[in-house]
Amino acid sequence: MLEKLFQLQAHGTTVKREVIAGITTFLTMAYIVVVNPSILSGTGMDFGAVFVATCIAAVIGTLIMGLWANYPIALAPGMGLNAFFSFTVVGSMGYSWQVALGAVFLSGLIFFLLSVLKIREWIINSIPLSLRFGISAGIGFFLAFIAFKNAGIVIDNPATLVSMGEIKTAEAILFFAGFVAICAMAYRNVTGAVMIGILAVTVVAMLLGMVEYEGLVSAPPSLEPTLMQLDIAGALNVGMISVIFAFLFVDLFDTSGTLIGAAQRGGLLDKDGKLPRLGRALMSDSVATMSGAALGTSTTTSYVESTAGIAAGGRTGLTAVVVALLFLACLLFSPIAAIIPPYATAPALLYVAVLMAGGLKLIDWDDVTDAAPAVVTALMMPLTFSIADGIAAGFITYAALKALSGRWSHLNASVVIIAIVFILKFIFLDA
Repeated sequence: MLEKLFQLQAHGTTVKREVIAGITTFLTMAYIVVVNPSILSGTGMDFGAVFVATCIAAVIGTLIMGLWANYPIALAPGMGLNAFFSFTVVGSMGYSWQVALGAVFLSGLIFFLLSVLKIREWIINSIPLSLRFGISAGIGFFLAFIAFKNAGIVIDNPATLVSMGEIKTAEAILFFAGFVAICAMAYRNVTGAVMIGILAVTVVAMLLGMVEYEGLVSAPPSLEPTLMQLDIAGALNVGMISVIFAFLFVDLFDTSGTLIGAAQRGGLLDKDGKLPRLGRALMSDSVATMSGAALGTSTTTSYVESTAGIAAGGRTGLTAVVVALLFLACLLFSPIAAIIPPYATAPALLYVAVLMAGGLKLIDWDDVTDAAPAVVTALMMPLTFSIADGIAAGFITYAALKALSGRWSHLNASVVIIAIVFILKFIFLDA
């Protein structure tokens, strides 16, 4: 049955190799079941319900990817967009988490329609590489800022906006130790380095009496507080356009970039260098996002950590099915997730930030018309606490610079249209 479903022999793999690859992928991304509810619960969402929603959204998305698209790619609520959901859309803009979930659902629906209508490639190919790298780095800086804030390293200051907090506290020391430990383990290729770091900090905090142990295994918490609580009508407010666009835009490039990168690593591209069944893979992602919003979590997307499993030999959807089953098993460990403090998950945020900032090296720094928009995009995200505003500033800067420099050939219709839409938004909606 497995051979018929996943074509193992045709892909040069075995059941044992796929199972090992699935376990490897899961261990590298399992931190999300702790980090995601920690971030989203800041909006007033029930921690236990978000924990369950995170696990089930990962199960649904990963199963669809494995069984339908037959790729060893795992999905879960994405880092960066969960922070944007919590700190910007709800925290800064003042929308309810129900409306924010409605925006996530709509972005997933648009993503699905773009995949069905087969215009996603046109959008992906028309966006300048420098802006893509700038967006990735900006999300990384955004996560880093939140990590320092959660650890108490960065605090607000009326005179300078931000300043250094108290770094001699136990929380700050544990944060730094956790971050260094995660980086060191990652350098040594320790599988599950991020999750090990989070749990190590939590155990030390427990020994110091900073958190209280509440058990290991229990029945899953109720999903009712967040299930089908999304407010789609509220998300149709004109002021939410840029938010929906940001959710869609980041998910689109996260997914396409992860799929192509993972496929290259695993030799899954065809003779023309294209990814077979790309439509199915993208639709798997969009369906996962819509189901995740219905369950009560932010955008679900393909995880770059899937490359760890591919490096371990995963070549088919059986790897993804194994990951999905392990996420399902996580539902029994909610007591552990509930006691992990913010300063234990903050090192994971900062580590992910480091990885995402790596895209800056790919920018053409000798061409200021490419470099400047990327830098503006990357810096505006943490400084405005908004991924959407960072994307908007980047597109406007790129279009204006290319036009004024006389480099019209570098502009295309999609970039110009997006830049104009953002300009109109700032003029009429943010006045």
